Amino acid sequence: MGLGPVMLDVLGKQLTAEDEVRLRHPLVGGVILFARNYESPGQLTELTTAIRALRAPPLLISVDHEGGRVQRFRDGFTKIPAMRELGKIWDAHPHRARHLAQQVGYVLAAELRACGVDFSFTPVLDVDHGQSGVIGNRAFHSEPQAIAELAHNLLIGLRQGGMHTVGKHFPGHGYVQADSHLEIPVDERRYTDIELCDLIPFRQMVNFGLTAVMPAHVIYPKVDSRPAGFSPVWLKNVLRGELGFEGCIFSDDLSMEGATVAGGIVQRAEAALNAGCDMVLVCNKPESADELLQGLRYEMPATSKARLSQMRGKTHPDSLSALHEQQQFLKALGEVASIGMSNGELQLV
Repeated sequence: MGLGPVMLDVLGKQLTAEDEVRLRHPLVGGVILFARNYESPGQLTELTTAIRALRAPPLLISVDHEGGRVQRFRDGFTKIPAMRELGKIWDAHPHRARHLAQQVGYVLAAELRACGVDFSFTPVLDVDHGQSGVIGNRAFHSEPQAIAELAHNLLIGLRQGGMHTVGKHFPGHGYVQADSHLEIPVDERRYTDIELCDLIPFRQMVNFGLTAVMPAHVIYPKVDSRPAGFSPVWLKNVLRGELGFEGCIFSDDLSMEGATVAGGIVQRAEAALNAGCDMVLVCNKPESADELLQGLRYEMPATSKARLSQMRGKTHPDSLSALHEQQQFLKALGEVASIGMSNGELQLV
């Protein structure tokens, strides 16, 4: 059985019989983990091992593990700073910021890989326009070129740790105030304005070898009436055509409010897949997952299967303890720990 086009979550820290039934469904191709699925590195390793044992080839295993407020696994993992901290260092010491971005990427990837996670949905490539609370300090910077440079070095570090990259939220979520988890955001800018700003990090990262992209649940009505994740204009014409992107496209969570414009859960999945997504995510709503698996009829293209197979993590240590015996990792760990905040001011301690 090959990988299907749907990524689901699981209920808790161990697989339930209900989880196993869903994950064995031929439409499923991956699992996304959350904080509720985590207790310790040992427990996480047991969970990822159990998920892999369900299928051949094994399901992809992912997580939102960016750093800052979006880091699902904490106790037993290195505290990853919000990407904005690297942006602050960039303003005074660009060379240092690039180096630290690489070290952050390496530590982030190496720890996840040691516990059996294939990839994280990172980096955030959104430009911070000072308006989006949901993006905020998840963005590296307000300058597109700084974002591209720092994200490139994070990519190098992630690769060093055995992990691929997922740039989000294409073509940019940073200009709108609305949170697409709760509302349907609308960005009224013209394509030219977006192209000359928000698309710059995506364009450059595609050239640097970005493996995957996640589009935003944002409507850009001067370009298309549909949210980017349901828009062939954005995904096929712009991302694949203009930017030349050949990697994997993951939808953002179809359970989010920003996805409801496409109809019910089956209609949302169909709209995203027909627009150009290779895999769709359905999170935190088991009843929606069941409805989708029951109602979706979709023949997965060979190109999508090939793109998804490229998302598998590379070689990793047997355990976190083995990782902590490597000098290269310990050096990186020390440098990541040096990125600190005190009284609102950046300190390298």
